[in-house]
Amino acid sequence: MITKNNTPSIKKSGLGAKASRNISNFFVYIVLIAMTIIWLFPFFGIVMESFKVNYRGMDGELFPKEFGLDNYIRLFTETDFLNWFKNTAIMGIATAFLQTIFVLAMSYSLSRLRFKGRKALMNFMLILGMFPGFLTMILIYKVFSDLGLTMQMAPVGLVIVYCASSGMGYYISKGFFDTIPKTLDEAARIDGATRLQVFYKVIMPLSGSIIIYTILMGFMAPWGDFMLASYLIHENSAGMSVAVGMYEWLSKTMVNSNYTMFCAAGVTVAVPVTTVFLCLQKYYVEGVTGGAVKG
Repeated sequence: MITKNNTPSIKKSGLGAKASRNISNFFVYIVLIAMTIIWLFPFFGIVMESFKVNYRGMDGELFPKEFGLDNYIRLFTETDFLNWFKNTAIMGIATAFLQTIFVLAMSYSLSRLRFKGRKALMNFMLILGMFPGFLTMILIYKVFSDLGLTMQMAPVGLVIVYCASSGMGYYISKGFFDTIPKTLDEAARIDGATRLQVFYKVIMPLSGSIIIYTILMGFMAPWGDFMLASYLIHENSAGMSVAVGMYEWLSKTMVNSNYTMFCAAGVTVAVPVTTVFLCLQKYYVEGVTGGAVKG
């Protein structure tokens, strides 16, 4: 009996598959690099603009002819930027704290408790979350205006809105709690722990990643909100946020003289927010992926 040696053909086939995979990876890397450049280019342009020493606005030049800190000096000495930054930071911290309590309590309740109307409530919250927020702005403004939560007191009203709407974002947190075995709750209850003690002493120590994720989401909300904030704050208000204050510089009469300073403000805002996110990125990813395992 004659046995043919297929080793050369197997090796050839393996080399061909490896070459094909390398070529495929090469094009994937090219696309990813191109997308990264396209995504980073605007941010790079903003940084370059912030270091220009002239105030001519958008002059079409990417790199400054002369680097300087003039725009940053103007930002901190000639504007109320520090007050806007303080207002936004306070709103971010307050929202992060309160929203984390609301979201985790809501998510844990929907994950563990079984009550009449639970499914209907979850579906209602899902549908409600699909509606654009601006549809309720007129009603929110009317209520908050009657309560005195506009203008200087707008930050308080904004924190209430951010926290009141946070319960509808329970999906990821609930998915995370669904992955924690219910036997832990049952064992703790058998040992005499109340449901509240189970939540704080058993579940919370195991939920570091989803807690960090929820805190980040709450802290980021005021920094990126312009529509509702501008509706409640108005112009020349002591309660102005960074987004609303910076937008005032982009009017037709001010954009040319304030454009480079606007870029400096954007960089100043981005640095602390980006730093916090990068430091907690690991927990953010764990929270998202953990909550996506089970709905």
